[in-house]
Amino acid sequence: MNKSGEWGAARRVFIILMDVIVYNFSIYFSFWLKFDGAIPIRNFETFESSAIFISLFFIVLNVLLGTYVFYNRIVSDIVFVTVIGQFLMSLGIMIITFAGRWFAFPRMVILLSFLLGTILLIIYRTIIYKAYIRLGADKNVTILGFEKNVAPAIQNFSSQKNNKHKVQSVVLNHFYDNLLEIIDEVDIVYLASEIDEAEKIKIYQLVTKKEKKLFLNTTFENLVTINPNIMNFEDESIIESSGFRIPSENAMFKRFFDIVVSLILLVIASPFMLITAILVKATSPGPIIYKQIRITQNQKEFPIYKFRSMSATAESKSGPVLAKSNDARVTPVGKFIRAVRFDELPQLINVLKGDMSIVGPRPERPFFVEQFNAENPYYYLRHNVRAGITGYAQVYGKYASDYSSKLKFDLLYIKKYSLMLDLKILLQTIKILFDKVSSQGLEEDELCTSLDKIDFPKEKILQ
Repeated sequence: MNKSGEWGAARRVFIILMDVIVYNFSIYFSFWLKFDGAIPIRNFETFESSAIFISLFFIVLNVLLGTYVFYNRIVSDIVFVTVIGQFLMSLGIMIITFAGRWFAFPRMVILLSFLLGTILLIIYRTIIYKAYIRLGADKNVTILGFEKNVAPAIQNFSSQKNNKHKVQSVVLNHFYDNLLEIIDEVDIVYLASEIDEAEKIKIYQLVTKKEKKLFLNTTFENLVTINPNIMNFEDESIIESSGFRIPSENAMFKRFFDIVVSLILLVIASPFMLITAILVKATSPGPIIYKQIRITQNQKEFPIYKFRSMSATAESKSGPVLAKSNDARVTPVGKFIRAVRFDELPQLINVLKGDMSIVGPRPERPFFVEQFNAENPYYYLRHNVRAGITGYAQVYGKYASDYSSKLKFDLLYIKKYSLMLDLKILLQTIKILFDKVSSQGLEEDELCTSLDKIDFPKEKILQ
């Protein structure tokens, strides 16, 4: 840990290496238990030969799952990620040992290592997490902006999972002058609103001079600057914006990824799809598959496939309505399949047809797209890519967020796109399948825009 209380790269590498050692010990001890302490040479050689590949898979998988990210976490998150990771590791070991022809790797050892590894890794990772909480310095944050932006920002920083970033003060006016007085008391300056350009430059200069961290919100202006291309003309360097499209060569690999993953998932999900179809048909009159027109790439309309979770006449009188928490139109079976996202499984067919992608912005209905296009001049940009079964907003945002909040995530995804990001989002989606909050519908007034409704000390509000 460095002098500022942050976890350095060397410490992170050490944590990961120890994680690998703990996991390999669980496998070795599982062999020991399986063979009552006398491991046959053939079986032990199988373990030795496959250990490096299993370890590499273990590291990549846990990095993609976000196992080694400790901020904005609670212990239950660590437990849940570990269980999910161990389940995927068990599948990974089966694939690795089959591909390597290491058939002397007993299936009982895989089961024992799942159980033992889960317990040991939870203990180890919880110790590391507690050390992070105890030894890592809290980060004092000051939020600069207008009240309508500052109030929801305070709410987000005050969430149960935010264990390190503490809002120390807020500045609602005279931003530079007020920041100048408190800059030495804070670690992070979060600019939550678009303010006058001249004053913003002065704030940037002050933050840089004082070597403080700068947080910016995801306005269109800030999103445009992500992933720039630097061009040089004689003695002048120019920053070229990358735009909000996935390059054609990357789009080709993305399409290949979609086809392969959707075929694999269809095979894995087929038993669950069959059971879901039977339950829907048996508990509610109407069709099993619900078709609804949605919007995808280039604002093209397509019929999306879902297992029906509402009554067949849900919108016969009301017309198009956004889903809400505790929606009375949802059937009892529908509540369950929505919670675990089984209702989305038929969309794998949409992916194979080319209507959708595995990862991308969630598709909306034409009625709402027209409304959102009229309200937000940047909304059309999300349709520069295929709609997705899961997406950046679904993994890192809240299901209950409004469309403007989700739009920022969608544009950020397009800017940051890579195959590795798609794989990371796909794995992270597994975590939210059982997250009740992420499966809820739209909540009214979930984030307030007034400081009067927030329990925040008035003496820490500078105007």
